[in-house]
Amino acid sequence: MLPDVKILVIEDDAKTADALLVGLRREGYQAEVARTGDEGLALIKTGGFRLIVLDWMLPGQDGLAILGWMRRSGMRTPVLLLTARDGIDDRVLGLDRGADDYLVKPFAFAELLARIRTLLRRDAAAEPLRKQLGDLVLDLESRRATRGGEEIPLRPREFELLAYLLRHQGQTVTRRMLADEVWREPRRATPLNNVIDVHVTHLRRKIDEGRAVRLIHTVRGVGFVLREEAAE
Repeated sequence: MLPDVKILVIEDDAKTADALLVGLRREGYQAEVARTGDEGLALIKTGGFRLIVLDWMLPGQDGLAILGWMRRSGMRTPVLLLTARDGIDDRVLGLDRGADDYLVKPFAFAELLARIRTLLRRDAAAEPLRKQLGDLVLDLESRRATRGGEEIPLRPREFELLAYLLRHQGQTVTRRMLADEVWREPRRATPLNNVIDVHVTHLRRKIDEGRAVRLIHTVRGVGFVLREEAAE
């Protein structure tokens, strides 16, 4: 299993949540758990999750409210909805609200794993090879970046960094997320903050220097965000 596959489990039942956390980590996934709808939504907004396992009934905002917010925000992260409701109308409602799959409690962990693998394969196959923000275009197949039609030479790490920012454009990306998913060093003893900051500075110079619209922005004390913003 790839080490950068992060899964968020939003489940208020402690026994179920703990079992899923242990099981997913044993399978090699990076799993995190939220116990309430509000906590789960806050984690979703940080970005970086490849898949969300979402309980329907939650304290605070319920699963359907969270789904609604995600899809209205344009977030296409796959969602596997968990619920004790097994009626056809309930399943249709969950899928209509934006769930990608539906699993009725109680369920076998092996079935949940199979559905997760299917959703991750589907998500990977659906990822467009061309990503764009404004006049910035990144071709994942040819590994070419252009802005305003002008080619931008990027080093391999700069390319991966820009691709990650484009995948999460409009969302704040933390240095920890970049260390885990671009540098692939989730268990490093010392932080990579200085290394990451240097790479972002070099990338920003290549992407934004001399442009009327800036794309790479620092969120003080947190990380970075890719969005269009006029230069001051």
